[in-house]
Amino acid sequence: MRQIIAMGGGGFSMESENPLLDQYILDQANKSYPKICFIPTASGDADSYIERFYDFFNQQECVPSHLSLFKPPTRDLERFILEQDIVYVGGGNTKNLLVLWKEWGLDKILRKAWEQGIVLAGLSAGSICWYEEGVTDSYGDKLEPLQALGFLKGSHCPHYDGEAERRPTYRQFVDQGTLQSGIAADDGAAVHYVEEDIKRIVSSRQAAKAYWVTSGGEEELAVEFLGQLET
Repeated sequence: MRQIIAMGGGGFSMESENPLLDQYILDQANKSYPKICFIPTASGDADSYIERFYDFFNQQECVPSHLSLFKPPTRDLERFILEQDIVYVGGGNTKNLLVLWKEWGLDKILRKAWEQGIVLAGLSAGSICWYEEGVTDSYGDKLEPLQALGFLKGSHCPHYDGEAERRPTYRQFVDQGTLQSGIAADDGAAVHYVEEDIKRIVSSRQAAKAYWVTSGGEEELAVEFLGQLET
């Protein structure tokens, strides 16, 4: 069963006191103490980002590790990845992530991992990367369209409510046909795909939403809040 969990934002790096999305990701491995590997390529393998990953996941019932392309843990990256239960991709510069992954052959390895049932997850750059297209700030001072890996059809926009220019820019690109129709996700919302279909959309924040965006507008999608509703 192929699974991808694409977060608009959230998780340990954005919600250090709110574990709901990360715990949901761990649950999808459906086993005790799943092996979870963090890939922080988009951040340039920032030490502080890696430390925050371990700070959180060392407290969970799992076996955490990370894959650095600047300091590879092994020559056999394929074996390293295919031994995991979950691959969790961090945020940062999506363009650089894609370039480095292709240079190292990691794009092909991750497709093999997906096809073998390893859960793929991530936020921001780590969610855009799975789709055919996305909207990114990788190029500098403004948002631009980007071609990605294409595991999932259509386009994607993370941080839909978290960054002021995301919503109008994504809508403009889709309206103009620069990007295909696709899924936009607020910070705190995660779109869970089984095979290439949306199984459910979950959130760590009550107000977090997700949308199907076409040239005709937005359709708000059903989102399940993972915490207890306030009364």
